[in-house]
Amino acid sequence: MSAPGGGQAPGGDDAGRRGAGVLGPRCPRCSKPPAACVCDLAAPQPARHRVLVLQHPQESRQPLSSAPLIPLALAGAVVRVGLSWRNLATALGDDPGGTWGVLYLGKKDAPPTGPLGFVTRDGAPAAPTALAGIVALDGTWSQARTLWWRNPWLLKLRRLVLAPGRTSRYGDLRLAARAEGLSTLEAVAETLRALGEPPAVPAALEHLFEQFLARWSAALSAP
Repeated sequence: MSAPGGGQAPGGDDAGRRGAGVLGPRCPRCSKPPAACVCDLAAPQPARHRVLVLQHPQESRQPLSSAPLIPLALAGAVVRVGLSWRNLATALGDDPGGTWGVLYLGKKDAPPTGPLGFVTRDGAPAAPTALAGIVALDGTWSQARTLWWRNPWLLKLRRLVLAPGRTSRYGDLRLAARAEGLSTLEAVAETLRALGEPPAVPAALEHLFEQFLARWSAALSAP
């Protein structure tokens, strides 16, 4: 999960509920059980900004994780599971080209001038910069901190602080440590919207997430 400030909020326990519909083998593409699979809805949208998600190995085992859905809605998005990579190019598997930003894990509030702010290492507001792509860290708060400190090259990226002003679509399905916490997919969608992507780009991400949650909720009630 992700949260304002680019931080990661811990996931819950699927609200402590498991119906027959969410058990069984997972789809190799979206990692969801058959009843909640949304691969049939995949329609990746092209975007000007590239997206890289670094997912903690423990989060990859979380069936409600939103990160695997991102490439289904966003063309060129990359999700890497692991703890450390040598540099951005290694993690991306390609030449990153240009300046990248990272959703920051700090505790500073976002500048009040908009939903997305650039900050310095001290958390002070910084001038916006044109970006080629963004990095998001996927996991609980402690897992995301592990990813942050095990990948010192992240310190070289521009720091982005997100202040979405709304709560996650997860609702009670997966509880966040902070009331304003968002899923990683939602944080990516909000960031791309703030960076000026066409409305269809964040809308595609959010629509797919909503459909997944609807199918998951229905599967929870399966006998």
